[in-house]
Amino acid sequence: MNVAEQIVEQLVDAGVHRIYGIVGDSLNPIVDAVRKTGGSAKGGIDWVHVRHEEAAAFAAAAEAQLTGELAVCAGSCGPGNLHLINGLYDAYRSQAPVLAIASHIPSVQIGSQYFQETHPDRLFVECASYCELISTPEQAPRVVNSAIRHAMADKSVSVITLPGDISDKKATAPTPIYVPFRRPRIEPNPEDLKQLASLLNDARKVAIFAGAGVEGAHDEVIALADKLKAPIGHSLRGKDFIQYDNPFDVGMTGLLGYGAAAEGMNDADVLILLGTDFPYNQFLPDTLTVQVENNPHKLGRRTNVSFPVCADVLALCQALTPLIKQHDDKFLNATIKRHAKIMKAPVGSYTRNVEKMKPIHPEYVAHVLNEVAARDAIFTADTGMCNVWTARYLDPLGTRRLIGSFLHGSMANALPMALGAQASHPGRQVISVSGDGGLSMLLGELVTARMLNLPIKVVVFNNSTLGMVKLEMLVNGLPDFGTDVHDVNYAGVAEAMGFHAQRVDDPKDVREALQAAFDFDGPALVEVLTDPNALSLPPEITGEQMIGFATAMSKIVLNRGAGEAVSMATSNMRNIPRF
Repeated sequence: MNVAEQIVEQLVDAGVHRIYGIVGDSLNPIVDAVRKTGGSAKGGIDWVHVRHEEAAAFAAAAEAQLTGELAVCAGSCGPGNLHLINGLYDAYRSQAPVLAIASHIPSVQIGSQYFQETHPDRLFVECASYCELISTPEQAPRVVNSAIRHAMADKSVSVITLPGDISDKKATAPTPIYVPFRRPRIEPNPEDLKQLASLLNDARKVAIFAGAGVEGAHDEVIALADKLKAPIGHSLRGKDFIQYDNPFDVGMTGLLGYGAAAEGMNDADVLILLGTDFPYNQFLPDTLTVQVENNPHKLGRRTNVSFPVCADVLALCQALTPLIKQHDDKFLNATIKRHAKIMKAPVGSYTRNVEKMKPIHPEYVAHVLNEVAARDAIFTADTGMCNVWTARYLDPLGTRRLIGSFLHGSMANALPMALGAQASHPGRQVISVSGDGGLSMLLGELVTARMLNLPIKVVVFNNSTLGMVKLEMLVNGLPDFGTDVHDVNYAGVAEAMGFHAQRVDDPKDVREALQAAFDFDGPALVEVLTDPNALSLPPEITGEQMIGFATAMSKIVLNRGAGEAVSMATSNMRNIPRF
């Protein structure tokens, strides 16, 4: 076998079922080696031909996040593998085990400013925990083995740079045997347990803020909260794992937040951060804080932590809960009552009695989507306002998944992530919740879905503007500029590509259109024309934000007339609670 065939054999042994990418001359030996495996149906690897390498990396990142297994993407030399970098950054920050094959110019030409010459072994260092150049056939199997091990052990990205001429040479070194490892369980230090139990037993008001690190520990976190009578807020990445079947749930905090999570955290005597690396320190209160995290590098890097504990959340909860005395429920009941009031009024008002209101409220569309989607659906959400609507209106149910570019914050992630989710979960309903801005950026991936007949469902919130950027400008005292685009009929574009597609401009047609798309056996797209003036308000509004918004409105009135400002105010009157 040649080196490319040996590498592909190693990937098969590691459990890889597909490689996302675009063929190219320097990558041809790898692609041909994939062809010879016969595809996943015969125990080999499928080549998933995308339209843009960025999409390949996003698709691999989605597969890795959802399965926890190694996913692979590839790009040809120079421009081809450069396109991978944005999706790889997302995978790196999301702790998704992804291996990228960055093919390279002929090895003899490296360093001579050859056609398409770049240096992938340098370029990808910032978004990979392992990044190495394969220089000889003898070196190749050990580098590939190390790349696989690093990606899986670190839950991170590995990049191997592979000159095309090296991949076509005869393999001369033995292939390492790949045996997967079992991840260790990190138990809390006994002294930490003793001191933490004492601290919590003396506290009157305890709140919990949970992140993605509570995955697999839902019932144990609930049991601990029951002893402490602690309200549980969560981050967006923690939503899937703790919101469902949770009588202590008080929503989210942050710019996308809702409910009483912010108030509960601010009013607590002790705040427990469970498995979260929540980046927005301005939303974390100056409260005595306990942080439980199995990666000690993350302890205390967002806020002052009085009590850091290095442990798995599951292990900590199992060991700590028996040591906790039963707390009274006064604080919990007050926070839960406040949460219910908020959910009924400001949040709930967006979706009540709006079936005849035009333009269509995006909140209503998300509400109906939540009701119509399958109980085990996988949602991929575009960055921006789609993050807001999915965070506030989609119920995880303990069986659904919601992923997005929640830490990297890239546009255009939803559609390519849906490709990876559907390819790796052929029996699940996969729904891309896309903004018109994000969809248009990687619009060509609709071709990928149709070519491979992946039955993804794309729900497009088309407000013909970059809504989140518009809001950011307004709260900073700037009139919105450069955020609007002309109306594009994305349903018409999708239909021309072979999708089942429908454009909706009347709210009474939303439910029927979504159901028809979900019932269709193949790729489908529903484009909903939503209110461009609908704004997302965070759970806490500062005086500076109010002044900035008022200043921006004044500038809009002076420069563009009062009509636009009145229209925006009218659209957002529903932010005032309706009882």
